[in-house]
Amino acid sequence: MELEFTPEQDELRTGVRALLDRECPMSLVRAVVEDGVVADALWKHMVDLGWPALTVPESDGGLGLGPVELAVVVEELGRAVAPGPFVPTVCQFAPAIREAGEAAVRERFLAAVAEGSLTGALAVAEPGRPADPAAVRATATPDGGAWTLAGTKTAVLGGDRADEIVVLAREPDTTGADGVLAFVVPRSALGVTPIRSLDASRGLVSLELEGARVDDDRRLGEPGPETAARLGRAIEEATAALATEIVGTCQTIFDVTLEYAKQREQFGVPIGSFQAIKHKFADMLIALERARATAYFAALCQAEDDPRRTIATSTAKAAAGDCQRRLAKEGIQIHGGIGYTWEH
Repeated sequence: MELEFTPEQDELRTGVRALLDRECPMSLVRAVVEDGVVADALWKHMVDLGWPALTVPESDGGLGLGPVELAVVVEELGRAVAPGPFVPTVCQFAPAIREAGEAAVRERFLAAVAEGSLTGALAVAEPGRPADPAAVRATATPDGGAWTLAGTKTAVLGGDRADEIVVLAREPDTTGADGVLAFVVPRSALGVTPIRSLDASRGLVSLELEGARVDDDRRLGEPGPETAARLGRAIEEATAALATEIVGTCQTIFDVTLEYAKQREQFGVPIGSFQAIKHKFADMLIALERARATAYFAALCQAEDDPRRTIATSTAKAAAGDCQRRLAKEGIQIHGGIGYTWEH
């Protein structure tokens, strides 16, 4: 397993960071949060540079790159707190289509993702249930040449603006992995309820499926364990990408806090010179490097279809969660009172 970035991956990171430095200042993120501005211009730049096509197979009109290249891009998006549909579309919707869709469905939707004309989201989790295909309770009942959906989905990232949403469901009277399948459903066919969350830079919604009717040509796979396994792989890719995005944001917290500690003085010296502050930064750096290492290890396992991919993904998720909790807490504490202000 190659643990060093290639020159091409380093060049990709440099290009992504340069665009985000130029086109995604924090003022844009604030405008999205405060004024409801839609970051269409930023998305257009991403489309013009071919980012949505990153992991779409070449046979489906994409660039055919892998999870590591995706992780490189997503980490930089996290550093900039970049708004827009990239993560739900490229890291969630597209993998579900790629892993579980038949050729006709892949051709229909992935080409549109690659060219940037379609955005998407993934609806897995349900109230009180884990984000696991085998835990899905929403139902899909055959209805002539179509299927009728019922149930509720929650915590759907990007579901407020996505054109299409992959919805996981199961045939009635089935349990576990049996009967699991998914459909590509237009957002307009679903009941969408916004969720007010801490991160107002992106949309998070609940979906009411009751009565939605979906044609069979929008189905992903045959109902059963194989489709559940394929969707599970897509969820792993989505999870690792979110973990990597968190790493990027944590890096920015670390950088901003370190710079502050170098400049803020007490008793005539920078607070960064105090031993207690140095200890905090050492712990923050260890948490950050552990989260980054586990996130990229998960991406590598997925790229090489390593049998450790599932545990690697879970480890990356846990490490990213621990990291963001510690860095957010210590970042605020080191800043002191000003760390609680909106400006910070």
